[in-house]
Parts: sequence; structure tokens; C-alpha cells
Amino acid sequence: MAHESVLLKESIDGLELEVGDVYLDATIGSGGHAEEVWRRLKDKITLAGIDADSMSIDISRERLDLLGAKPKLAVLNFRNISRAPEILDIKNPTKILFDLGWSSDQFDEGGRGFSFQKDEPLLMTFKNDVSEEDTTANDVVNHWSEESLADVIYGYGEEKYARRIAKAIINARAMKKIQTSGELVEIVKGAVPIFYRFGRIHPATRTFQAIRIAVNDELRALEEGLTKAFEILEKGGRLAVISFHSLEDRIVKNFFKAKKEDGSGEIINKKPIIPTEEEVFKNHKSRSAKLRIIKKI
Repeated sequence: MAHESVLLKESIDGLELEVGDVYLDATIGSGGHAEEVWRRLKDKITLAGIDADSMSIDISRERLDLLGAKPKLAVLNFRNISRAPEILDIKNPTKILFDLGWSSDQFDEGGRGFSFQKDEPLLMTFKNDVSEEDTTANDVVNHWSEESLADVIYGYGEEKYARRIAKAIINARAMKKIQTSGELVEIVKGAVPIFYRFGRIHPATRTFQAIRIAVNDELRALEEGLTKAFEILEKGGRLAVISFHSLEDRIVKNFFKAKKEDGSGEIINKKPIIPTEEEVFKNHKSRSAKLRIIKKI
């Protein structure tokens, strides 16, 4: 099933695109937001995008090429977004979008252990080409201390049974190395109370989120990416960010607040824009999304 871009109309409307704009998608993913930008302004706008995953670049390039667009794309983590204008051979962007959600196209078929609904090798890295130096979920669950695991699962996953899950991981790996996402799911299930296994969300959701964030250093990358994006954004330009959990949203909110207080930014929407009931009904994954937009002044 194709990935559905969340808050598509709201985010592109909020950027207030104009003829001559340089649009930079910091997380191009499957290209859904970039496609909407192209449909609105065609070649009257410079269309560019980056992503940490080469698979996403390939998917979005194919999608946009079919429309007749000729986007400038590159494999680049958004924490290094300040290098994008040079790498892509574009002027400094006037509109930048961060969509921090993960793509179903990318991860459900990626075989990297992101999904707790499949049994895959424990990688959870956004990188498509993993080297021995790269941290993976396998490293985290098999080598990190019980205290570190508990802190990560609680801090990044906001999981109330973090200590029980961490202890269960330590006990399981003492018997046998944990190698797949399916094995990790069973360990988590066995660690939490029975009632928790049948709650509103899958019992492994928060643990998988936490490990994924740790593996990819997502929160620090977001802080760096926002700072560098705002630096290269042209004055009068807009930066829009779609976040999906409270840790991300807090970082975005505080960053925007700091820019407002130092006089360099104007917050466009005082409260975050959230999906309509209709969108949540059509795409359950959109339920936690929040959109914030700031203008550089």
C-alpha cells in the first residue's frame, strides 16, 4: 500500500508557495509532498529534496519523473542540510519542509526490522548501505547495558514498563543473541502485563520507537537540522515541520519559540495544526501528527 502523505494540503498551503520559490524537502521520503508542490507550480518553482536513505531518493525520483518533474535530489541526512544548496546546485531555499514521519513504502518493504509486525534482521537504521561502524538495533539490544536500555526505552519511547522490558532483554540475550524484530517483539510481550498486550497500541510500539530513535540519533539530528535549515532559509521564507510524537514536537516548539524571542522568526500558527477527523479515519497513522510553521524575518 502506498504511503499517504500526512497533512498534505495544510503543510503546502502553509508554506505559501510562489513563482520563483526554491522548495527544499528535507525528508523527501516517497515524494508525496514534493508531488503536491509540483502539481501546483510545475516548472515555475525549483524542486529539490534530500533524504538519509537512498531507497527513498530512488522512489521519489521515479515518482516525480513520471509527472515530468526534474527534481534535484541527493542522499543526505537533514542534520547536514546546510550542504544541500551546494550539493544540489540550488540557491538558498525559500521554503523548507520536514516531515518526520516514516514512510510505509520505505520501511515495510525495507527488511530492516522497523516493523514489529514482521520478522526481520534487527537494523532499524535509515541508511540503506550499513557499514560495520554504523550503530544498529542489533548492537543496542545485544550490547548496551540494562540501565542504558531502560533509560532509552523510557526516555525516547515514554514506555512505563521500560525497566521490565530492559531486564527481559538482558535475560534473553544471556541465553541467545537477539537477531530479529520478531524475537524482540516476543521478549517485550513477555515482559509486560497481560492487559497491556491488548491495549490500544501494540505493546512493542514504544520500545521499537525508542530503539529506532537511539540508532539514528534522531532527536539530536533534528535539533541540528532545524538550526542549519533556518540558517540557509532566505529571509521571508518559511519552514514547516510535521512531527509525530511529543519528543519531536517539543524540540520544534522550543526552537520556534527561541527564534521568535530573538526576533528572527514569526510563528505562523500559534497552536499546532492537526489532521482532520476525516484524515485520521482514512489514515490511522496520522492521528498524532502536528504541523508547525515559522517565517524567517
